[in-house]
Amino acid sequence: MNSPQQRFGRTDVRVALSAADLALIGAIQGGLPLVSRPFAQLATQTGETEQAVIERLQSLQDRGVIKRMGAVVRHRELGYRANGMVVWDVPDEQVDELGRCLSRFEFITLCYRRPRQGVDWPYNLFCMIHGRDREEVRGKVRQLVQCCQLEAIPHAILFSGRRFKQRGAHYRNAARREAVSS
Repeated sequence: MNSPQQRFGRTDVRVALSAADLALIGAIQGGLPLVSRPFAQLATQTGETEQAVIERLQSLQDRGVIKRMGAVVRHRELGYRANGMVVWDVPDEQVDELGRCLSRFEFITLCYRRPRQGVDWPYNLFCMIHGRDREEVRGKVRQLVQCCQLEAIPHAILFSGRRFKQRGAHYRNAARREAVSS
């Protein structure tokens, strides 16, 4: 039987990264350059050719180091003013099954398990939903409850009150980390 990580296509195995891999990760963590040929500019920064940068990014993606490349969308500017973190108190033996059910919905942007924090914080499954207003988020939660049969599962919606920061992953020391040979 596969582990939960294998079933979800994840692995805890560390991937060997070269100094060139780390330099490229360091160069893109702030975003792609907003120029007509961003990979050519990255090539200049990293001392590689444009084609080598493209191939290295593909290799990093193929090895699972980079899951995807995309824009960091600022939800409020698009009219999504209600961001709800839904927390669920799921029996431990049902977390994997319910996590898979929740993750099928496109409107869920994050879904993960965390350990319970005693009787004051019994929740162990989390998912993030964005909506134009709170009622839209509540409607999506009702849809989840119905489709995933969560009627008996205690949950709460924690709406964001204020955005302090929003950006993609940033690994400050990626370019300075020592390369690991394979």
